[in-house]
Amino acid sequence: MKRKYESLVGRRGKKRALVAIGHKIIVAAYFILLNKQPYREPELHDHNPRKQKKQMRNYLNRLSALGVDVSVFL
Repeated sequence: MKRKYESLVGRRGKKRALVAIGHKIIVAAYFILLNKQPYREPELHDHNPRKQKKQMRNYLNRLSALGVDVSVFL
C-alpha cells in the first residue's frame, strides 16, 4: 500500500491519497471478514518484459543524448 500511496501523492495530493489508502484498507478488511481468509499482499508485476524493454530504450536514448556511445541490440 506504500507504493500505491506514493503513486497517488504525486497526482492527487497527500490528503486524497490518505483517504484512498484508507478506503483500500476498509475494503480489504471487509473481504477478510467476509471470506474468513488471511490477508495476502497483492502480487507485484515488476518483471514485465515489454516495460523493461521500453525502459532500457529510454535510458539508452538518454545516454546517447548526453553523448555516450552505447551499442546494445534490443
